[in-house]
Amino acid sequence: MHAPAISAPPPPRLKVILAMGIAQILAWGSSYYLPAVLAAPIAAATGWSLSLVVGGLSLGLLVSGLVSPRIGAWIEARGGRGVLAGSAVLLAGGLVLMGLARDPAMFLAAWLVLGLGMGAGLYDPAFATLGRLYGAEARVAIIGLTLVAGFASTLCWPLSAWLLGRLGWRGAAFSYAALDLCVALPLYWCALPREAPRHAPPRARRRAAPAVPGRAMLFAAVAFGLTLASVIAAVMSVYLLVILHARGMDEAAAVGIGALVGPCQVGARLLDLLLGRRLHPVWTTLLSCVLVAAGFILALVGGTPVLIGGVICYGLGIGLRSIVRGTLPLALFGAEGYAVLIGRLAFPALIAQAAAPSVGAVLLAHGGSGAMLWVLLGAAVVNIAATLAIWPLMRRTARPAC
Repeated sequence: MHAPAISAPPPPRLKVILAMGIAQILAWGSSYYLPAVLAAPIAAATGWSLSLVVGGLSLGLLVSGLVSPRIGAWIEARGGRGVLAGSAVLLAGGLVLMGLARDPAMFLAAWLVLGLGMGAGLYDPAFATLGRLYGAEARVAIIGLTLVAGFASTLCWPLSAWLLGRLGWRGAAFSYAALDLCVALPLYWCALPREAPRHAPPRARRRAAPAVPGRAMLFAAVAFGLTLASVIAAVMSVYLLVILHARGMDEAAAVGIGALVGPCQVGARLLDLLLGRRLHPVWTTLLSCVLVAAGFILALVGGTPVLIGGVICYGLGIGLRSIVRGTLPLALFGAEGYAVLIGRLAFPALIAQAAAPSVGAVLLAHGGSGAMLWVLLGAAVVNIAATLAIWPLMRRTARPAC
């Protein structure tokens, strides 16, 4: 006889946000943010090319994108507890494989497993889980989650550097695997409820995949903007420290300044939590794009103080962008079928992110950090234009903000 599933009332938001936030810090730090510190040491220790090592992240993001629509549908039907708990196990397994890898094939196999864990355990499935739990009221929970998880790079980049110095890159991988199993897994399992299965009617499925021309165009505009922003973030997550090195900073200074991104992300999200209720998420999206573009402009101007200002602007902008990944679709398309919608939006973003580190490596090799910054600035400007295009489409669909 099965235990009764919990469907209502939803658990206290603070408990869920804190537990998921800590687990998200470990999920991001042990996957997406890992190559920023470990890629060069892995290449140096093994003799593998840096492009191959960074290509592991690309492979993981590709796998993550391929599974994201199915993950979203699974969460919509059954809730996110099992998916997120399973992601901690997958991340741990991938990290163990990475630590044991003695040849490129095994290293890339590790990233295949890590990609499954990323697809089941980073922001998109976390937002989908919160949307299923809290419905139209999920906005505050989404912002709260990003507030806590925003410290991922700030905490995990220094932690990765410390583990690298004490245990080597293999020991660092094993250590993160232990943290995923011993911290993230119990947090997900204990804090999230077992939810009753939900069989979405065909109408809900159609709403999750907008078929009305105006809504389809709006979906395409949102997907394009989120995808472009994800590409920018993917390049910067891998190459921010490289760019700072190229600007004349030593390892300690680069890590210290790069770590500013985390507090800036959290600060931007806190301001949005306090002031953003009066604004439609499209305004938050536009501000995010402008801040990211300003960050690249300041970085191109040169000089350490100005460069630090660029990192701060970028951190503020990317912090807001993480929020709108969850709140903008909720405001534009509603809570019904939200988890499925998030999975569909994540698909193109993660597929594009998969190519981003390799494209960044080519830019860096042929044009240096300056060329990379100019291309990223161009992408940020295009994203401003894409966000402005949402306004007329939004008025045509005439859906009020949540």
